[in-house]
Amino acid sequence: MTRTQVQFPDPLYKKMKATAEQRDWSLAELLRRAAEAYLLTLPDGEDGEVEHWQLPVLKPSGGYVCDPANVGGEEVAIFERLAGE
Repeated sequence: MTRTQVQFPDPLYKKMKATAEQRDWSLAELLRRAAEAYLLTLPDGEDGEVEHWQLPVLKPSGGYVCDPANVGGEEVAIFERLAGE
């Protein structure tokens, strides 16, 4: 395993620490599990590139099925529809 240092805002740290304690995990275990869950939400492919467009569905663990920054066309269409209301 590799050691690293990470800085978190105090409110986030307190929430993570409380969550780890509720589950009887160490903070390190919570962070490993969170990182693994987040990485599962990223698209497959080289450099995170998506081969075809996918709807950016929000997953319960956070993150997206694909990167919303890469779906500008649909974003513009939604914005234009909402602006017309």
